[in-house]
Amino acid sequence: MAAAKALGLDAIAITDHDTFSGYDQALSLAREAGIELVCGIELSTKLILPDRPRGKSVHLLGYFMKGPSPEFLAWLGGLQQSRRERNEALALKLQSMGLAITIEEVNALGRSMAGRPHFAKLMVQKGYVSTLQEAFDKFLDESAQAYVERQEPTLGEGIRRILDGGGLPSLAHPVRLGKRVPAQEEDVIRQMCKMGLRALEAWHSDHPSREQERYEWLARRYDLVATGGSDFHGDAKPGVELGTGRNGNVNVSKKVLDRLR
Repeated sequence: MAAAKALGLDAIAITDHDTFSGYDQALSLAREAGIELVCGIELSTKLILPDRPRGKSVHLLGYFMKGPSPEFLAWLGGLQQSRRERNEALALKLQSMGLAITIEEVNALGRSMAGRPHFAKLMVQKGYVSTLQEAFDKFLDESAQAYVERQEPTLGEGIRRILDGGGLPSLAHPVRLGKRVPAQEEDVIRQMCKMGLRALEAWHSDHPSREQERYEWLARRYDLVATGGSDFHGDAKPGVELGTGRNGNVNVSKKVLDRLR
């Protein structure tokens, strides 16, 4: 919150994976700093595609202007348990490959919401890899040798849960859908709209200006709210700055928040 205030940001959303605890901790600090804090979350979901019968991981943002419902919070508890079980299986798999990584060490770094970034950080600390990206490329990404699937909701269920819980679902960083043929990408987004998608993240650190313009156009075409964010992760994402993204490529107007509301 201090960094957001120093940058002159009017508003900020905390959209951690599977938890609102960061938002809860930041709320009083945001008020003290005079910054509007938006309650949000990011969910990992599975989208079943003809070329990906096991499903492709798609990240879904949820923005809750009035806070999530008790029913949504209860459902979220099940996702958190699934995350813990995946972490335990991942630690065992890495140990079987000769990497001395324990679940206790991972939990010490990530506390209640440990995940793959904390595994990656430990690998760097112990000299198994040189960078966080190398840890993902070699061991942790979906196509890497140590990847362990977790029980994730389908994209359709994630959208429904957010809507029923009082939130607004937005597709996070659509460039990561990996559809380099524009017509194919548009077709997937069209299918998501039929599932109830309400918004599309047009402005993101991974989106060059041409991509941002395309996602703005797609949002208008399918009557979606265009959302945006730097996707700032601190040291876990070198080169991505709070509020401005990568080399200043993100500049989200306060009008975007007004349209969301």
